[in-house]
Amino acid sequence: MSDLHTLANIILAHAPTLTLAIGATVAIGIIVVIVMLARARKPPHDPVAEQRMAELNARVQTMGELLARAQSQLQHTVHERLDAVTARLGESMRTSTKDTSDHLQQLHARLALIDNAQKNITDLASQVTSLQSVLANKQSRGAFGQARMEMIIQDGLPKDCYEFQATLTNKARPDCVVHLPDGPPLVIDAKFPLEAVTAFREAKSDDDRKFATARVRADIAKHVGDIADKYLIPGETQDMALMFVPSESIYAELYDSFDDIFQKAYRAKVIIVSPSLLMLAIQVIQQIRRDARMREAAGKILIEVGLLTADVSRLRDRVENLDKHFGQASVDIKQIVTSADKIVNRGERIRDVEFGDTPPSADILPGPGVRLEAGE
Repeated sequence: MSDLHTLANIILAHAPTLTLAIGATVAIGIIVVIVMLARARKPPHDPVAEQRMAELNARVQTMGELLARAQSQLQHTVHERLDAVTARLGESMRTSTKDTSDHLQQLHARLALIDNAQKNITDLASQVTSLQSVLANKQSRGAFGQARMEMIIQDGLPKDCYEFQATLTNKARPDCVVHLPDGPPLVIDAKFPLEAVTAFREAKSDDDRKFATARVRADIAKHVGDIADKYLIPGETQDMALMFVPSESIYAELYDSFDDIFQKAYRAKVIIVSPSLLMLAIQVIQQIRRDARMREAAGKILIEVGLLTADVSRLRDRVENLDKHFGQASVDIKQIVTSADKIVNRGERIRDVEFGDTPPSADILPGPGVRLEAGE
């Protein structure tokens, strides 16, 4: 596009020069022809020379006209090409301007998205910092674990099925007890061994890792022992309890690296669960409650089934009676159709004056000119 612009500028700049050059060439040609004619001129009274001079003048005039038309055509062609180049240049400039504007708008939109993403990242960083400050405190960490457990239980069970911070007969207060049908409640207690697991993850040397491993085992064993001693009361609670770990990553770390801890907890009648496993346990409790309600309503269900069977039997009898009525109605309809056919046939016979098998006699229909008397 820059080459076209340069070409247009060059043509516009040299257009007068080209015109002058063409005019000068025509003038020089005319002068040369005149000089040549002047040198070869014969006496003025020679008719042949005069004729040739006239022809030469006519040719020179024709050449001048041709040169003038060629100059005019050249100017017209140059102007047309300049107009075309100008139009193309303008169109190219408009297209470039539109593309540049579109690119700038897209750039502004992307910058807006980047600004929003940066804002979200800043907010997320502040939330992560706040979460770290919360988890750094043991009391805040315990409240976090209990709040997550309460949210899972509240989402899965009705309000009359659980109780938070309930007091047992030994004055112990577990985080939650879930009331089960036909049995003592199930105890759920939240524990969050974050410090020990974090130390285990960040251990760099073998000694640090060995110390962190011993600390994790000791902390989990203490939590399991506290739950088994405080919350497993024969006759008052279930013979097993759930220890809730509110982090899936910590639970996975414990399950992968400390399988012996889970075995010891199971032998102590304490089941360690993560948020997903607690949700699964809540679904099992829902099914248990549903089965209990079904057993309670079994008598009512049997009565309703008996009534339903009696209704179906009565319905069958009524359908059979209706079928009999439909059969009798079908017979009646066939008889009605037969009677209608007979009536139609008789009507057709009446229309054709056919009252019997014998043709009509003259006594029945009087002939022409016979007058019927009264009473005939």
